[in-house]
Amino acid sequence: MIRYLAAMCVALMLIPQDIQAQERARIGYGRLINNDFIATGQDRWRTGSVQSSRLWGRGWTGAVPSQPGEILELRFGAEIIAPDDLSNPAPGDRPYAAALSAGLHTHFDRNGIEIALGADLVMTGPQTRLDRLQGAFHDLVGVEKASAATRAAQVGNAIYPTLVAEAGREFDLSGTARMRPFLEARAGIETLVRAGVDVTFGEVGRGELMVRDSVSGQRYRTIGGDFTGYAFVLGGDIASVADSQFLPSSSGVELRDMRSRLRAGVHWQGRQMAAFYGVTWLSKEFRGQDEGQFVGSIRLDLNF
Repeated sequence: MIRYLAAMCVALMLIPQDIQAQERARIGYGRLINNDFIATGQDRWRTGSVQSSRLWGRGWTGAVPSQPGEILELRFGAEIIAPDDLSNPAPGDRPYAAALSAGLHTHFDRNGIEIALGADLVMTGPQTRLDRLQGAFHDLVGVEKASAATRAAQVGNAIYPTLVAEAGREFDLSGTARMRPFLEARAGIETLVRAGVDVTFGEVGRGELMVRDSVSGQRYRTIGGDFTGYAFVLGGDIASVADSQFLPSSSGVELRDMRSRLRAGVHWQGRQMAAFYGVTWLSKEFRGQDEGQFVGSIRLDLNF
């Protein structure tokens, strides 16, 4: 894993000197918040996460360049995963887990196929202090928080180098409808291979740069275009899972080797405001999980 991470970092550094010499500027920003409470009012399993992206380049032409490294994305993430009952988890439920991540990614095109390639460092355990942050927030709003025993049994302190790669190609269907099949691979904090498709009804995403959220699979806008009005998105994917550090063997919980997601969402873009709301169904991730779950995704932009 370290060898592959080092190779990718070297590849990003070996950008031609004439490209490096040109001035870069921030050309995009995007974020997405996921929480099961805004979908079902519950607080369990993949309970809450946020992912944000900041992009640098030498301008935006409406399409990703053919050269890797011309667009660089600095990606940050935070996630809390919890058992169904925070104060007294049932035997066989998944352990509490907290994760912070930061990584460098690039977006480019090869023969009409859009490729996103990058690496993250993912920190887990009490060292993230996300368990304390969640506890303080739960105290503030007067809801149950993780017990000392739950926090003591959480996934431990570690740092996992993680590689992420996605390749997708967009096809026009009819009118403003478009379909985008994709393949994704991850190796590190979770190791899996995923295949799926996204369908868009409307102009959102056309001439824009979209980034996929790791938890829900929803794609969020990082470089906007001239789109105004509403657009609707549908999608789904299935993954073959090799391992997950969120479900270590020491926890006694057995990982399911297949995982799927189904999602839908609506984008709205006005002159000075934009919003997105989506819902994603996540299948069971471990033996003993009695059902899948729904998580909600939200983004609100105000430009004055």
